[in-house]
Amino acid sequence: MKKLFARLAIGAAFVAFAVSAHAGQTLDRVMGKKAMVVATNSGWPPQSYLDDNNEMVGFDIDVSREIGKRLGVEVSFETPEWATLTGGHWQGRYDLGVGSVTPTKARAQVIDFVGIYYYSPYVYAVHKDSTAKTVTDLNGKVIGVETATTSEDFINRKLEIDAPGLPPIEYKLEPGEVRTYADSMLPFDDLRLGDGVRINAVIAPEQTALNAIKNGYPVRVLEGEYAFREPLVVIAEKGDAEWTAKVGGIIEEMKKDGTLGQLTTKWYGKDYSAD
Repeated sequence: MKKLFARLAIGAAFVAFAVSAHAGQTLDRVMGKKAMVVATNSGWPPQSYLDDNNEMVGFDIDVSREIGKRLGVEVSFETPEWATLTGGHWQGRYDLGVGSVTPTKARAQVIDFVGIYYYSPYVYAVHKDSTAKTVTDLNGKVIGVETATTSEDFINRKLEIDAPGLPPIEYKLEPGEVRTYADSMLPFDDLRLGDGVRINAVIAPEQTALNAIKNGYPVRVLEGEYAFREPLVVIAEKGDAEWTAKVGGIIEEMKKDGTLGQLTTKWYGKDYSAD
């Protein structure tokens, strides 16, 4: 029995050491290298995308660089698949995720939410020649969404946003068919072909839809018909409280001093930083 207690004590000490060693490892790694690797997207304008010089630009890129500046480190970017970015278990490949991620209950099991840095309304986009005026006009139609996103969860009536104070999700649309796409702009590429040629509508962030219109896509947004409104969070590997607190504090500073308001206005034309 004494040997058993001794083994249990040694095991408990080992676990405590492992947790302690893990607690600040990201902050130690980043500050030691003076470099931070951010996981983001490469094809989601204006959030993050490659410009004509093959350089990463966009709102999320500017936010990442501002966090790096305030930490005093250089920032580099990796662009994993969305499921990898939001799936956790990064094993040190990335230090932070800045990809306009929605905090859902499922994601809370595998990643940590560092802090909300802006809010996004999701809209219904249709072809400019569509006769649809309200969401009920889209019942029975073909709806396009990006796969593994809150748009897909919403259209399948499975969306569970993990943030306090938000109103309940209302499901008004009964699609005839849902088509999923690997990239945020691909459904808009199908929609631009004409109403019903491939799809009848796209559910997407307002920022993405307005950017498509700005770039000449023949689409319009259904006025006054938000699908839902979501907070967006910076994410980190699960279980590193010191790192999460450090970056979370920087995000709060960026809110209070107006930096996030300025960046959302720069990229989206309006301030999306406030609740």
